[in-house]
Amino acid sequence: MSTLPAAVIPPAFRHLVDDAAIFPPGLAPLPDAVQAHVAHLASGYADLVGPFIVDAARLDELVPLAPSGFAASVVVPDADAVDEVVRRAAGSIALAGLEVKLVGGALVPQVEAVAAAAPEDVPTYVEVPRPTHEEWPAVLRAVARGGLRLKFRTGGTEAAAFPSEAEVATWITAAVAAGVAFKCTAGLHHAVRHTGPDTGFEHHGYLNVLLATARAAGGADTGTVEDALRERSGATVAAGLDDLSDTERAAARAAFTSYGSCSVLEPLEDLRDLHLLTPGTETA
Repeated sequence: MSTLPAAVIPPAFRHLVDDAAIFPPGLAPLPDAVQAHVAHLASGYADLVGPFIVDAARLDELVPLAPSGFAASVVVPDADAVDEVVRRAAGSIALAGLEVKLVGGALVPQVEAVAAAAPEDVPTYVEVPRPTHEEWPAVLRAVARGGLRLKFRTGGTEAAAFPSEAEVATWITAAVAAGVAFKCTAGLHHAVRHTGPDTGFEHHGYLNVLLATARAAGGADTGTVEDALRERSGATVAAGLDDLSDTERAAARAAFTSYGSCSVLEPLEDLRDLHLLTPGTETA
């Protein structure tokens, strides 16, 4: 195996990147993705890596490929499928999380059904469809009551899938105020906000989200949170994170738990380029 880059991962970035290699735009073959994930976990940057992400339809395909103790978070198509997915995962993989999509219609009953079906020791996220302006406060209260977490979709394969800075700022501010943790999925290909060179899509940056969450946790208003999401200077975002206290960084990560990325190495390279990592011992 070739030498992989190594680095000391600071607490603010530990287990920040969930391995979504099999999802767009990466679409890695499942056997290759599993092998690469095992290599990531044996590398000198393993502390950056969160669980492997698999959709429920491919869970049975994953099981014979996964080594003992392999941890995965499963994307569940709807609230009614939670029980079945938990049964299928039992004894086969280490269930690191559930990520349940809510479908159109009454959302609060779906949240309540997920809360009733999900194991208490498994972090469980619900993805609320956009837009949910009228239902959002009630859904947020139901998520908090049920001890669940939120999953925010921050991009996709078309421009309309990318929410604005104002929309994401509203999500983050409301979630932090309610004491509800969240993860993000899709579109966060790099650390800092940028325009996709091939598509023209406006991508949020994962460090922008982290800084915005720290601002929200510190009591900032939605406009200030939005400003953190809008910033395009890597040096400015990195300086903002450097200026946070350890307590502020910990509060931000308690709220923003992770994000799904089809690449683990790209986020690592961005952190290196922004001088946010300390070089470590190379690992073969």
